[in-house]
Amino acid sequence: MEFWPEFILIATVHLVAVASPGPDFAIVLRYAVRYGRNVALAASIGIGMAIFLHVCYSLLGLGLLIKTTPWLFTLFSVLSAAYLAYIGWQAILSGAPTNTTAEVVTEPVTETPSMLKAFTSGFVTNGLNPKATLFFLSLFAVIISPFTPLSYKVIYGVYMACATAAWFAFLSVILTREKVRAFLLRKGFWFDRLMGAVLLALAMHLIYGAIQSQLH
Repeated sequence: MEFWPEFILIATVHLVAVASPGPDFAIVLRYAVRYGRNVALAASIGIGMAIFLHVCYSLLGLGLLIKTTPWLFTLFSVLSAAYLAYIGWQAILSGAPTNTTAEVVTEPVTETPSMLKAFTSGFVTNGLNPKATLFFLSLFAVIISPFTPLSYKVIYGVYMACATAAWFAFLSVILTREKVRAFLLRKGFWFDRLMGAVLLALAMHLIYGAIQSQLH
């Protein structure tokens, strides 16, 4: 029971982190509106499962290695930026709807990705997200006590993975409600370009941060 305060603190910090806008939010938002609920849910589960990746390297000490080896973290940031830029550019190149009638609007205007592809996109987006890396580095180095048993740390990891997937699944359901999605699909041409611009901006921000870290 003495670890309940630590768990509550972790849950609170995690809630703030997962609810803040970022690459995960952008990819789920685009998938929900563009391709529908099932694709967005698959991406959400992928994002949640990627949390286990962060937890594993933190428990194994790889997080400390990344933190103390600047060039490795820079490489990680560049790979993440390249992936986000690719997704962003694909979104910008998305075609406009050819018909805006109610019957057509409720259908995806481009080929729908498979569930596996959506899951993989969510997993890779979160797995290569330096923001998530920094969060877990801080979490395991500062918030979680070194005296916390491994079993409790595993419980924390399982909770954060499930909570992350649940949060984005909730967003997927809200964004794919008929009226909400129909409205956004009518504006899909501009919506995709906005999401693409956001992802490209995030990619440039990561590149800028990587350059700055090397200069200092």
